Amino acid sequence: MQVKHFNTGLYDANSYLINGKILVDTGMNTEGLMAEIRKNIDIKDLELIILTHCHYDHTASAMEIARLSGAKIAIHKDDATLLKSDNVSAAALFGYKAPPIEPDMLLNERDRIPINNDEELEVIHTPGHTPGGICLYEANSKSLFSGDTVFPNGSIGRTDFEGGNRSQLTESINKLVQLDVKTLYPGHGEVTSNDVNKQIGFSLRMSKSIL
Repeated sequence: MQVKHFNTGLYDANSYLINGKILVDTGMNTEGLMAEIRKNIDIKDLELIILTHCHYDHTASAMEIARLSGAKIAIHKDDATLLKSDNVSAAALFGYKAPPIEPDMLLNERDRIPINNDEELEVIHTPGHTPGGICLYEANSKSLFSGDTVFPNGSIGRTDFEGGNRSQLTESINKLVQLDVKTLYPGHGEVTSNDVNKQIGFSLRMSKSIL
């Protein structure tokens, strides 16, 4: 699996281009992200945009990138309608209206998204930060795209936004500690391959400690 990591703004989420055809999250800086994508692929080669959850800093550029590329937009079914909520999407916190995104694909727990002949992303429903938050796991490379569920060094997603739930987040992180993870691709912060399973364990302890 080939992964390109982009971050094009101070408050932007990370974006990841997988195998030159799947984009995980888009951030808010459309022009900056488009420039980075075009350094790597013909934009028309982009097939799918997967949103890890409904928050504006992960989704704001999705519609325009989908329009320019022809890519479809996918999100978990429990966050699909929340994309258009100024409050639940956190768009209002950034001083914007929520974009009227109409997803093409609604994802569910354990859905599998092919990314190559022998590679696929498994959808893991991880509510807590938002009702329909997801992580994506690629078993061959032991890679986890964790959205805002867990971050490096034992950090965890906030649950004080509308739609957040600390108990659910703890249950979600408990799913992740069952995985064998070599590389963590978080929604914010740096990509890490430093004893990732231990880092996720710290995240679980952190979440439990403040229940």
